[in-house]
Amino acid sequence: MKILVVSLYYEPDRCQSNGPIIRALCEDWAEADHEVTVLTSFPHYNCDEVWPEYRRRLFQRDRVGNVNVIRSYIFVPHKRSGWQRILNYLSFNMSSTLSGLFAGKQDVIFVMSPPLTIGLTAFVLGLLKRIPFCYNLQDIWPEVAVKLGMLRGRRLIAFFEAMEKFIYRHSRRIFAISDEFKANLTAKGVSADKIEVIPNFTDTDFIKPMEKANSFSLANGFADKFTVLYAGNVGLSQGLEVILDAAEQLKDRNEIVFAIVGEGSCRDELIADARRRGLQNVKLLPFQPESDVPMVYAAADVALIPLRHGITENSVPCKTYSIMAAAKPYIAGVDEGSTVWKLTDQVGCGVCVEPENGRALAEAVLKLQADAKARNRMGEKGRQFVEHNFAREAITDRYRAALESLVEKRSLPIAGQASLSSE
Repeated sequence: MKILVVSLYYEPDRCQSNGPIIRALCEDWAEADHEVTVLTSFPHYNCDEVWPEYRRRLFQRDRVGNVNVIRSYIFVPHKRSGWQRILNYLSFNMSSTLSGLFAGKQDVIFVMSPPLTIGLTAFVLGLLKRIPFCYNLQDIWPEVAVKLGMLRGRRLIAFFEAMEKFIYRHSRRIFAISDEFKANLTAKGVSADKIEVIPNFTDTDFIKPMEKANSFSLANGFADKFTVLYAGNVGLSQGLEVILDAAEQLKDRNEIVFAIVGEGSCRDELIADARRRGLQNVKLLPFQPESDVPMVYAAADVALIPLRHGITENSVPCKTYSIMAAAKPYIAGVDEGSTVWKLTDQVGCGVCVEPENGRALAEAVLKLQADAKARNRMGEKGRQFVEHNFAREAITDRYRAALESLVEKRSLPIAGQASLSSE
């Protein structure tokens, strides 16, 4: 089977967004003797420009392990305006569509969102190549953008809602990462038969329980502190001001430190806010090399999963499974009834508090600090659950089987094809 993958990010050796997920999928499919070609942008995640080695060119072919990678031009915005973000996405749509036309023949297209517009590239390439495309739904757009205030104006919102319906309608298969996502789509009129729920995963061989005292924790002064860790994107949807609010509540507890490891559009503002408040118990660090990620999680006594009100029903943070794989308890600031809330109740691997409530977060930190046995019990439960339900190999195999089934159906005799097209 020849698979064409379209993903905004496929960056080497840096923690970012859904990059580790799409890389794992492609690597495992290639390991299963499928030919995988990835259309992606020049590396630029959480930077205000393309990496130096990729500048002043339109396309570049790479070979990453057993995966063919075609990188193409993207406009990188220097401001956080909605129009610049849209131009960022559309520039990749155009360049990736062009590069896809010269990527050879494939049997199926797999596209990972966000952004929503990436589905247009898959639609055009699928139409021209006469092959189906499958849409992987990591976030539900434009709903998230509207709730965050990134997308405004009745006509503009209506335009992107129409685009969303168009992509769902033309996708041969939609992979949703939770039952809540599936319910969201079916409420919009998408056939339940078209949707398959496959959760995200983590590499349990890579991220695993380790000693707290390691080179990362020792270098940053975390080894002898009760460390409350946030690792991931520093953007609008996370609402990381709540961490500063909690840190301010606990600024007299010298044994507690809040570590924020990541980059994103709100990082400079967060640093300035922490300085303005004079928070000596907050340490902000950039993304660490991917090889150091297990040590980053090991440095934590408690990890954080914060999201803004109303966002948790449209987003399932990938870090949740990484935290569980590291056998660490977490505090999740999520809405009641969301996927993470239900997971926490089911497994007993963490604590949920009201989103954007610094006092509630601080109280949860103190409660877990005082109960080492509870922390250990939560960590053990999380590790056991993720090993059985969210291990990398099991999930990538489910995706592979779904794509293989789709390609096999297309190769049926003419009568079978006619039957399929009439569904």
